[in-house]
Amino acid sequence: MVTPVMRAVQSSDGVRLNVLEAGPEDAAATLVLVPGWTMPAWIWQPQLDALAARHRVVALDPRGQGDSQVPRAGYHIDRRADDIAECLATRTRGPVILVGWSLAAVEVLQCVERHPDARVAGLVLIDSAVGQLPALPENPAFVKALNDDRRAAVQGFVRAMFARPQPEGYVERLTRAALRMRLEDSMALFPKHLAREHWRGITARFTRPLLYIVTERLREQGENMKRERPATRLEVFEKAGHAIFLDEPERFNVLLKAFAADALAKAA
Repeated sequence: MVTPVMRAVQSSDGVRLNVLEAGPEDAAATLVLVPGWTMPAWIWQPQLDALAARHRVVALDPRGQGDSQVPRAGYHIDRRADDIAECLATRTRGPVILVGWSLAAVEVLQCVERHPDARVAGLVLIDSAVGQLPALPENPAFVKALNDDRRAAVQGFVRAMFARPQPEGYVERLTRAALRMRLEDSMALFPKHLAREHWRGITARFTRPLLYIVTERLREQGENMKRERPATRLEVFEKAGHAIFLDEPERFNVLLKAFAADALAKAA
């Protein structure tokens, strides 16, 4: 198992962000991995293990998550996008492959929209509805469950991320990590004020390689994105849960390596 180095990034609004880094400093590219709603950077350990031999890998703990500071403010899409951009500016050099899972998929989209960076050679969006049709149904029951018994609801959410059952200790560790920020801050992370067309517009304007990795529930959205944006690479993991990269790490890692190589070749 690769033991990543912990580094600190100071955001422009004074928040200490934690990143995990592994791999050679002189690698041809840096893979920047951003976890989803309330999740920690260490959830990417299988990718750190598999990819750091040849790539520089940087996994970000977004504010309030993992080992980053838990501030009283900044839990909105623009500030989170700025945090990612500041991480890229301070902890990477050369070409970057930017990877966002779940909620972080829209955060990395907002990042490339607010902070165009020619070094971003490709985007990887993982199992996130990013504006395509058909829209996924709302889940008011989950919001109610969070307010009724937050710990039980979060633990249920963590279990449901996987198609393959995980060890109880691992589930408990993820649950504790997800409870670090206040409930109201965790709910503020969802950018409900932005229309679906906003995300579709960003993906349409992004001209570099884009890989959309989804589970079966988002297959139709992925097919629609590919119709609208033919250059999109779509990969459907039929048997994986939401945490695709943990349920099928071998397939995911091979796919990410190949995409990075292709994106770098196109950027050269």
